[in-house]
Amino acid sequence: MIDEMTLAKMADMLSIASDTTRLKILVCLLGEDFSPQTGHKCVVDDNLPGYELNVSGIVEKTGASQSLVSHQLKILKDAGLVDVRRDGRQMFYSLSDGHVKELVEVVLEHVCEE
Repeated sequence: MIDEMTLAKMADMLSIASDTTRLKILVCLLGEDFSPQTGHKCVVDDNLPGYELNVSGIVEKTGASQSLVSHQLKILKDAGLVDVRRDGRQMFYSLSDGHVKELVEVVLEHVCEE
């Protein structure tokens, strides 16, 4: 049985993931081919391991400003949806684990069925 606290945590997680900019970031880190100009093709490849990108790479792929991407990455990191790795002065972001990958893939597959 799922208790109220677990339901609240689930709602918080889905709320965090439901922001369009944060979804764009998660899709980019999933390794999907996302282009803000042409839209996203509904192709899910379960063999993709996901990608590791720095802020400038995410900015380029999402078309969002650097400050917006940095702010959204902090929210995603604090929620445990992305991991960060430092390499010198660069910070590289990736999906935190397979559960996040599955969450994004399941939602993508579902909307592509319509």
